[in-house]
Amino acid sequence: MSSYEANRLADEKNLDLVKISPNSDPPVCKIMDYGKFKFDAAKKEKDARKNQKVSEMKEIWLSMTIDTHDLETKAKQAMKFLSGGDKVKVSIRMRGRQQAHADLGVKVMYDFFEIVKDVSAIDKKPLTEGRNILMILVPKK
Repeated sequence: MSSYEANRLADEKNLDLVKISPNSDPPVCKIMDYGKFKFDAAKKEKDARKNQKVSEMKEIWLSMTIDTHDLETKAKQAMKFLSGGDKVKVSIRMRGRQQAHADLGVKVMYDFFEIVKDVSAIDKKPLTEGRNILMILVPKK
């Protein structure tokens, strides 16, 4: 149908002629109330944003000489973050001579993961980056 006829039909019904896909050949149009269409689309988008959970990155600091009970306490806090749907960044800052023994810090990271492995998965394995050792944990589905 020609664009003139389509516009005439839309005017008779007091509605708007809206191009749905203007790049196709011929362009696809629809007769509708454009104001109501925009309002409904905005409402759907607002509902989608409201129901969306934004995942935060929480950070937990460990030390290379951490004791088992302290490690369990930190793991308990990490489990709380993970069960809430947040990612957890586990960090160790090496000081002085500790930098020569980074493998001990990586072992502490894996010990930490063994405690929280029920509720988490490793997103980024423990890596030494300068003076820090970083590991990122994500909640299990």
